[in-house]
Amino acid sequence: MLKTGKLLRLRRLSLAGDDRHLLVPLDHSVSDGPIVPADKWDDLLRALVAGGADGIIVHKGRASALPPDILKNCALVVHLSASTARSADVHAKVLVADVEEALRLGADAVSVHVNIGSDTEAQQLADLGAVARSCDAWGMPLIAMVYPRGPRIEDPRDPALLAHLANVAADLGADMVKTSVALPIDRMAEVVANSPIPVLAAGGPPDGSDLVEYGAAVMATGCRGLAIGRRIFSAPSPAALVSRLAAVVHGVPGGNDITDDMHMTNYSTIVAGVA
Repeated sequence: MLKTGKLLRLRRLSLAGDDRHLLVPLDHSVSDGPIVPADKWDDLLRALVAGGADGIIVHKGRASALPPDILKNCALVVHLSASTARSADVHAKVLVADVEEALRLGADAVSVHVNIGSDTEAQQLADLGAVARSCDAWGMPLIAMVYPRGPRIEDPRDPALLAHLANVAADLGADMVKTSVALPIDRMAEVVANSPIPVLAAGGPPDGSDLVEYGAAVMATGCRGLAIGRRIFSAPSPAALVSRLAAVVHGVPGGNDITDDMHMTNYSTIVAGVA
C-alpha cells in the first residue's frame, strides 16, 4: 500500500481531484538558459497558477527562492536531473539533487530524467532506481521523464518503443511517466494501454500546430495529463493558454474564462512582459 504521505502528495498534484494533471516544466533554464528576465520570474509563476496549472517543475535553487504565497493552489515538483545544451553529450543526465533536499523545500513530488538509447543509459537507470528507493522511504511521488534519445533510437515516436519506456519507468518504481507522444497521435492509446502507471504527454505538437487541439487529441487517447513548458512560457499570455489547457485536461466544457471564473481584473499586469 502507498504510504499516507505519498497519497496526500499525489492528491495535491491534481487540483480538481480527478487524478489528471497539467504540469508546466520550467527546468529549461539549466539546459538552455533563461526562460524570462529575472525580474519577470515571479510574474510568470503567478500567471501559471492563475491559469490553473496543477503543478510546476523547477530545480532546487528556484524552489528555494519561491515566495511562499505563490504556490497556495499549485503543486511543487523538484527536478533532480540536469544537463546543458553545451555538454559533450547533451543526452547524459546526472543527478544534481536528492529526495531529502526536495522534502526540505516542501516538494509535492520529484522528477528524474532518463534518456533511453543514450550512451549513459545505464547510469541514468541506476540513478532512477536509487531515487525510487528514497521516494519509497519518504513517501514522495516520483515522476520519471523517460525519452527515446540517443544514437540507438531510429524512430522516437514509435508506440512500441514508447510503451517499453513507460514500463521501464513503472518497473523501476515511478508513480507516473512523462514521455513523448506517438505519431500518429491516436496510437498513443497503445502506449497508455500497455503502461502500468499514468502517462503524461510531454511537450507540444512537433509541427507547431494548435496546442489546445493537440492537447485534446492527446487526452482522448487516455493520457492522464500534459506536461508542457516552452510552448506555455513563451506564449503572449501564459495564464490564458494554461486556462484553456487546464479545461482540456480536466474536462471542463467550453473551457475556462479566467477573467470571469477567477475575477482577475488585473490579469494584464500579471502577464505583461512574461513571454
